[in-house]
Amino acid sequence: MILKEKIKVVISDLDGTLLNSDHKISQYTKTIFQELHNQNYLIIVATGRHHLDAMPIVASLDIPLYLVTSNGARIHSPEKELLFSINMESDAVKSVLSLDIDPEITTVLFRENVWQTNKHNEKLNEFQPEVHYHPELVDFDSLEDWSAIKVFFTHPKHSKLIELRDQILENHTGLFSHAFSLPFCLEFMDKSVDKSVAIAKILEKENFIFEESISFGDGYNDENMLKSSGKGLVMGNAPDSLKDKLSHLEVILTNDNEGVAKYLAQQILSI
Repeated sequence: MILKEKIKVVISDLDGTLLNSDHKISQYTKTIFQELHNQNYLIIVATGRHHLDAMPIVASLDIPLYLVTSNGARIHSPEKELLFSINMESDAVKSVLSLDIDPEITTVLFRENVWQTNKHNEKLNEFQPEVHYHPELVDFDSLEDWSAIKVFFTHPKHSKLIELRDQILENHTGLFSHAFSLPFCLEFMDKSVDKSVAIAKILEKENFIFEESISFGDGYNDENMLKSSGKGLVMGNAPDSLKDKLSHLEVILTNDNEGVAKYLAQQILSI
């Protein structure tokens, strides 16, 4: 079957995918997604970002869409209604943060209305040109409630995060799902959380199946989404290790070259 006849659903990650290196959506990309809406495609944006952070970004597309955030821990409808949510258990988070974590690593708790962190990190702040999801500097030892949507760790050296990942998994078998959204970003969520699981809930609600979807991503938190879709596309700027792991999938132009919009224009909209 010709691709454009098969596809009814368009799914995209945000950072490194729909967003350029300035963390913005280009005007050309907006135009393409508005045309997709005009042609009745179901549109889903699935991101690791918190919903308060992601909502103003996707609002610039000026179309109704489903929003999956925090790697699948939240689903919002096109009307911005919360359809699904799940948090990590407080005791489980406390157990992780009680480990001997390298103090050079920035640790972040995604809470409902703020993100709590052990240190100021300018690189993280750059992801929010306009601040809608506010940071709060805290001493984690002083917290009473440790419940969180997800726990996020960042450090310039990927190897340090690999060591931390192994340390956490060794002590918490079967408690969490985890992913590298970027080589310098390690994220832990409840074990049931994955973008693909959240997307499956939306597809069932809208009477579609994964085989009718096309998806775009650049990180390991996109892996199951890309593998599940009828057509999964890997961004040219994705890590080589992800391209190698998903070597059966096509690699397209980078986010800074508007890879998502150009692929959709040529292969789906034929414009």
